[in-house]
Amino acid sequence: MSNQPENDLFNLDNLFAPAWAKEPAEANRYAKFEGREESFDRGSRGDRRGGPRPGFGGPRREGGPRPARGPGGPRPEGGRGPGGQRFGGPRPGGQGGDRRGGERRGPGGPRHDDRGPRREERPTPQPLPEVNLSLVPDSTGVDMLAKQIRMTGRAFPLFQIALMILEKPERHAATFAVKKNAEGKPVQPLFGCALDESLWLSEDDAVKHVLSQHLATFYQAERTQTEPPKGKYTFVAQCGMSDIILGPPNHHDYQKKLQELHAERFSRMPFDMFKSRVKIVKDEAVVAKWVEDQSWKTEYICLNIPDAPKLSTMEDVENHFRAVHAPVIIKSVETMTISGKTARNLRCPGLARLYRITVEDQRRFPLQLATVLSQQFAQHGLQFFKVNKTVTHVWVARPKYLDLETTPVSDGVRKIVEFINNNKKCTRKELVEALAPTPAPTAPAPVAEGAAPAEAKPAEPTPEQTAVVSDLHWLIHQGHVIEFATTGLLETAKKPAPRPEPKKKEPSATPAAGLAEDRAATTEPAPALTESAPPADTTAAAAAEAAPVAEAPAQPPQS
Repeated sequence: MSNQPENDLFNLDNLFAPAWAKEPAEANRYAKFEGREESFDRGSRGDRRGGPRPGFGGPRREGGPRPARGPGGPRPEGGRGPGGQRFGGPRPGGQGGDRRGGERRGPGGPRHDDRGPRREERPTPQPLPEVNLSLVPDSTGVDMLAKQIRMTGRAFPLFQIALMILEKPERHAATFAVKKNAEGKPVQPLFGCALDESLWLSEDDAVKHVLSQHLATFYQAERTQTEPPKGKYTFVAQCGMSDIILGPPNHHDYQKKLQELHAERFSRMPFDMFKSRVKIVKDEAVVAKWVEDQSWKTEYICLNIPDAPKLSTMEDVENHFRAVHAPVIIKSVETMTISGKTARNLRCPGLARLYRITVEDQRRFPLQLATVLSQQFAQHGLQFFKVNKTVTHVWVARPKYLDLETTPVSDGVRKIVEFINNNKKCTRKELVEALAPTPAPTAPAPVAEGAAPAEAKPAEPTPEQTAVVSDLHWLIHQGHVIEFATTGLLETAKKPAPRPEPKKKEPSATPAAGLAEDRAATTEPAPALTESAPPADTTAAAAAEAAPVAEAPAQPPQS
């Protein structure tokens, strides 16, 4: 079994590869395709349909009228039949007739036609619950991403990484938090279940969820035979979706079973719609099965509780659970973080819809997720910069211009910087081949008869190529050369623009104004910003602007 983790987010190289490179190699799908014999032009439609269609597809004579389109021949001139009447008969009431066979409406009157009832309008969606939701990248995945960025030395676009985290729910977690009003009370409370880490908007929904999914954890059902129901029954009601027999509609227990089934299994569906799916069955076998089920009585024994009485109905079970187990299992929470898979399959309709809409909004513009991601990358010592003041990248260093005229460097470093400056769209491979070309391959040794040919081994880098790669590694980690992960191109850091000279102070017109200026000059200046990581409340875009970093080179457009 492979030890590779299921989360493919750990491999950034595969994620930034083009789509065709990710597809597995396949044989030619059209290798055995021999084509079709028939033609597909307009003139051959009749052949495919079993013969030519009368009056269609014929040639048009030059200078004459178009041939008849049907077997009825050409219309008379003016569109009127014998006697001057229009085709289709006179229009009732002297007004125009409806082509669909109905009567046209008069001015301001109703329209009478045979189109049938209009399509029902969709119900207005329920408002989203007033709960804060934020998406958080998986901490293990972020650690692996930071390690790869530091090892490869490539600059990755921050928002592209955020979009990749949104692709699969196992790559992120969802944090739900309550909103509070001016008095400090929750606008919408949240309730968490300790058994399966599910989240609910009310305690009643959480209790129903536990009793429907984890009933055997607290109670044991015991069936005993009783007298069958009296009377003769010829039909019963049955759920059309789950095939659960609900009993005759006139039975005293029918409405209760109907509501319990809707609450347990179909709570996301409106009750009226669920009720319309119930069907009446007159099958004798189905009726006999319901009578057999009613001939048994179910009692519930409390587990792990000494001297506990038997509970006869589910209502008694619910009351007992609320009094004994609910305070321990179900608790009110102000914030709760659950995995993306759990959030995707939430059984609470309101919270599930909130998560789905939040993910779709972030896919359009992942600002919130990129902000959290930048804070996590900053804790790993990574830096941020912008390309053309728009695209934020995460990198191992901050761009720093290297002035070859004032900074003493080795000949290898100088050649690398000069080559990149002279070749604006060069890659790492082109740089190494230009400065340290690969030697020509030697002829393979002769193979003896009957012996298997030796496998070709990849050529090992020469000492000159190793030295070039080592110098390039130093330039990248010092911030002098940037290697972009999306294009693989190399660029040097830009020279910072000169700062404008401060304006000269004009002499003050009055002595009072001059005294104020002298006091302002003698006051202590504010402390300068340090080159530390961006604060936690800044966005990913503002984090790159908060620190005094050098401007990154303009990345060429991707092909």
